[in-house]
Amino acid sequence: MITYLHGTLTRKTPTEITVEVHGVGYAVHISLSTYEQLPEPDSTVKVLTYHHIREDVQALYGFMRENEREMFLMLIGVSGIGPRMAQTILSGIRTEELVRTITHSALSTLTAIPGVGRKTAERLILELKDRVAKMEGAEKIIDLPTAPSALRGEALNALLSLGFTRDKAEQTLRAVLYDANGSALSLEELIKKALQHSSR
Repeated sequence: MITYLHGTLTRKTPTEITVEVHGVGYAVHISLSTYEQLPEPDSTVKVLTYHHIREDVQALYGFMRENEREMFLMLIGVSGIGPRMAQTILSGIRTEELVRTITHSALSTLTAIPGVGRKTAERLILELKDRVAKMEGAEKIIDLPTAPSALRGEALNALLSLGFTRDKAEQTLRAVLYDANGSALSLEELIKKALQHSSR
C-alpha cells in the first residue's frame, strides 16, 4: 500500500499530477482543492495518497493535507460513492466547508456540487454527520456559517458573465470563502473579493 510519495512534481493539471520518485513517474488523481495547494512543476513535493486497488484497476489519489485524505476515506465508505465521486465532491467544496455543511444538514449546498443528487446528499448527511464532528479540529469550524448556496450561485453567475470560465470562477469563490473563515459576505462583497483574488 502506497501511503505517500516524496519526489519531484513533473506535471500538474486540475485533476491529475505526475510525481517522479527515483526515476519512476506516478500518476496521481487529485481534487481541485489539492491542485490549488501544489507548488510549481519541477518542485519537490510530498503528496499523501490513497492506493485504490481492484481486480481490474489500480489508481492513486493524492492529497496535500491529512484532513482531506481523511474526508476522502469517509466519503468512499458511503454506499454508492467511489473514489471518482469523492474526488468530484472534494473539487466542489473545501474539506472545512464540507464538514460544516454535513454537520448542519445543509442539503442545498451539497446538491449544488456537480454530480451530487438529493438522495446522495441525504445519504452523506445520514452516514457522516456524527463522524465528521469527530475529525481533528472540527469543533473549531462547525459553528462557522456556510455561504448560502443561492448567494454562491448568484456570485458564480456574475463571474461567468464577467468572462470567467466555470472552473476558474468556482476555484476563486472557494478561495474567497476559505479566506473569509466563515464571515458573512454580501453578494457585492463576494464578487468584489473574487475579482481582487483573481488579479493577484
